[in-house]
Amino acid sequence: MAWLILTLVGLIAGTLAGIVGFGSTTILMPLLVFYFGPKAAVPIMAVAAVFGNLGRILVWWPAIAWRAVAAFSATASITVWAGARTMLAFDPTMLEAFLGVFFIAMIPIRRWIAKSNVQLSLPGLALAGALIGFLTGIVANTGPINTPFFLAHGLLKGAFIGTEAMSSLTMFSSKLLAFWTFGALPLIIIVQGSIIGMTLMAGAWFAKAYVQRMEASAFTNLMDILLLFAGGAMVLNATFGATSN
Repeated sequence: MAWLILTLVGLIAGTLAGIVGFGSTTILMPLLVFYFGPKAAVPIMAVAAVFGNLGRILVWWPAIAWRAVAAFSATASITVWAGARTMLAFDPTMLEAFLGVFFIAMIPIRRWIAKSNVQLSLPGLALAGALIGFLTGIVANTGPINTPFFLAHGLLKGAFIGTEAMSSLTMFSSKLLAFWTFGALPLIIIVQGSIIGMTLMAGAWFAKAYVQRMEASAFTNLMDILLLFAGGAMVLNATFGATSN
C-alpha cells in the first residue's frame, strides 16, 4: 500500500514539476519522511530527483540554453559537496524554516525583477549556482530558489524547464556522489529512489502538452502559487519537526 501511494503521488508530483520546473520534492518529502524517516528521505529524494530532471530534459531537449547550464552547474556541482557534508553533521531544521520564508519572499522579488526588466548575466547565474548548490546539499527542497534567477536570464516555459532541469541534474548527480563518498547512499536507498524517480519521469511527459498551451503570464502566476505553497510547507514542516523533537 505504501508503494502504491508513493507511485500515485509521484505521478502527480512529476506532472506538476513538468509544468513549472519544481514542486515534486515539496509534495513527496512528507511521505518519504513518514515511510522512511528524515535521514533516509533526503538521499532517496536526491536519487529520485535525478530521474525527474532527466525526464524533463528529454522532453525539452531542443529548448535547453546550454551556456546558462554551464554557468550555473560549474559552481553548484562543487558547493553541493560542502552542503552535503553540513547536512550529515548538523540538524537542518532551522535552515529549512529560513528557506521556506525565503521562498515566500521571492514572490514579490520575482515580480519586481520582471517589472524592472532586470537581466541576469552568465556570471550572475554562476554566483546563484554557488549559493543554491550549497543549500541543496543541506536540504532536499531548493528547487523554487532557482526560479527567479533563470527567469531573470530570460528563460520561460520549455526553455526554463529544460535548462533548470539540466542544471539541477548536474547538481544532484554531484550531490549523490557526495552522499556515496560520505557513506550515506546504500543500495536500498538507490533502489527506492529509482522507483520513485521513474514516476517523476512519467509525469514530465504528461505535462508537456499542457505547458505548450499555457500563456507566459499564466506560467509565471502558477510559479508564484507554487512558491507560496512550497515556502509554507517548509516552514510548517520545520516548526512541527522542531516541536516533535
